[in-house]
Amino acid sequence: MQSLCAPPLHFPATAPRRRRILKTVARSARAELREDNDPLIQSAIHSASLRLGETNRTGNLSHISFYPLFIDPYAACFLPPSTNKKPNIHKHQQQQHYCLATKFIDDKLLHTAKRIDGLKQVVLFTDGMDTRPYRLNWPSSTMIFDVSPQKVFDIASGKLQGVGARLPKGCMFFHLPVESGDIEQCLRSKGFSGNRPSIWAMQGLPLGSQSSFEAILSAVSSLAMNESYLIGELPIDIIDQSDLEKWMEKLFMSNGFKVQIVNYEEIAASLGVVLHSQVNNEKIMFIAQQLRLSDDQMEKWRQEFERVEEDGDEQGFEEL
Repeated sequence: MQSLCAPPLHFPATAPRRRRILKTVARSARAELREDNDPLIQSAIHSASLRLGETNRTGNLSHISFYPLFIDPYAACFLPPSTNKKPNIHKHQQQQHYCLATKFIDDKLLHTAKRIDGLKQVVLFTDGMDTRPYRLNWPSSTMIFDVSPQKVFDIASGKLQGVGARLPKGCMFFHLPVESGDIEQCLRSKGFSGNRPSIWAMQGLPLGSQSSFEAILSAVSSLAMNESYLIGELPIDIIDQSDLEKWMEKLFMSNGFKVQIVNYEEIAASLGVVLHSQVNNEKIMFIAQQLRLSDDQMEKWRQEFERVEEDGDEQGFEEL
């Protein structure tokens, strides 16, 4: 019998166990390599680093621009430890414009959502690492739909879960992979209704071409209830048009939207921020309002019209 005072026996790892450990390490290394080389993941991480920089920003205490435009308590969880530090967001104009756009979209989303009675529907077209569902103070009964690349979202959701990110009380969240193609059908399958008010935002969603944006706008047009809003940034490099603003006005109007181009300098001025560059050569910002009825509203109107006609026919038959 072994003495109770004797040191515990040591059992070396068996060959199968060593192989399992090596396989786990290899999978982890491959995953890290894939993240390092994947442009979609790297782009999303870069945007998260800009939000972290804004969150940690300091400046002149006597000026309004000292205060961060927004606070993202979850941005740091997406960054590798070696880069988890405060970046200088004033070095590049793209960084400053991104933060102004983020603030503008945040405010418009919350302002509109809080004015909607009952169930609210928010659709976000993102890069997969958008933290708005968790960091914004959404009113109760808000359904949030995130349309983004699946592989980026999978990484982000794991990291957000690891830091304890939670939705505001009474809210619901649904993810839709942008790779599914049929965004309209996917949204309907998750409970989206074109008979209820909605607000839509686009920031960070990887758009490969002008036609991909046009397809998304067409889907939004079919689903968005009359007077709904679409807010966002559009990458300029995917648009092959000499007169960008004229093209946007024509495209949006053909889909039932009245669009307005938003100037970054106007946003900056309203927030007391001094822009280091007045021109954003990468993105154009817009806000658009739906002027026509959604497909669901049209169907509801058609059914009501048929019911009235049938009631009229029955009444006329009885009089005869």
